[in-house]
Amino acid sequence: MPASDLGFGVGLRTPHLRHVLTHWPPVDWFEIISENFTDSGGFPRHALDRIAERYPVVMHGVSLSIGSTDPLDFDYLRRLRRLADDIGARWISDHICWTGVAGLNTHDLLPVPFTEEALAHMVHRVRAVQDFLQRPLVLENPSSYVEFTHSEMSEWEFVSRLATESGCGLLLDVNNVYVSSVNHGFDPEQYVRALPHERVVQIHLAGHTHLGTHVIDTHDQPVADPVWRLYRLATSLTGPVATLLEWDDHIPAFPELLAELDKARRHSAAPGRTHARVSCG
Repeated sequence: MPASDLGFGVGLRTPHLRHVLTHWPPVDWFEIISENFTDSGGFPRHALDRIAERYPVVMHGVSLSIGSTDPLDFDYLRRLRRLADDIGARWISDHICWTGVAGLNTHDLLPVPFTEEALAHMVHRVRAVQDFLQRPLVLENPSSYVEFTHSEMSEWEFVSRLATESGCGLLLDVNNVYVSSVNHGFDPEQYVRALPHERVVQIHLAGHTHLGTHVIDTHDQPVADPVWRLYRLATSLTGPVATLLEWDDHIPAFPELLAELDKARRHSAAPGRTHARVSCG
C-alpha cells in the first residue's frame, strides 16, 4: 500500500483553478477526476501541472468499469498511467462497480452482485490492472439504490475480500456507506467495523440529499451529522489516512470548502491530525 497519510484535501474542480493558482491555499493535497485530464490540454492541464509541483495529487476515475464483463480497456489504462507518471500521482483510484457492457457506457456507477463468481472475476481484473499500471489500485465503495436478490454475501464482506484477495487498497467513502445503509436498511457502523482497516488508504466525505424514504449521493451540500459520526468511527479504526472532501454540484467559493474541510480536522479521531499544512513552493 502507498504511504497514505496525506492529511486533508479537496477535489480539484475547474471553477477553483484560478483561485488555487493565485492563492496557493492551505490544503494538504488535491484529488482530480482522472477523465477530466487524461486527454486535456490548454489552461486546465497547465493549471494541474503547476499545482502538482506544489501539492500531492491523487487520481480518481469513473470509467474503469472493473466489474464489467467487457474486456479491460488497455488504451484507457495506458492514458491513466501516462497522466499518473506526468504529475507524480500518489495513487489511482476508481469504484467497485461497472459502467457499461457490450461497448456501451452508461456514465453511471452501477452496482455489482455480491457473489463468489463476481468476486473471482473482479479479483482477476484488479490484479491485471495493477500489473499494467505498475502501482496499487485503490477502489471505492459506491453508493447504491438497488440490490441483487441473488447476492451471496454482504457488501462489506465483498469489499473486504476483494481488497485482501487482489491486493488493492480501499477508498472508504463514509457518505456512500451512510447513503446505502438508509436505502438498504443495514447498520453503517457494522459496515465500517468489518473492513480490513489496514487496507484503507483514503476516506471520502461528501454531502447527500435525504428524501425521507431514500437518500441520493448528490455531493452538493455540507457533510451531514450522521456521516461525521461515521467518519470519526472510521478514523478511530484506520488511524491517520488521507481525507478528501468532495463537492461536485452547487460548488461554493473556495473559502467555504476550506471551512468544511476544517470540520474534518476537528472530527478526525486519528491522533495528531488537527493542524493544516500550508503548501509552499
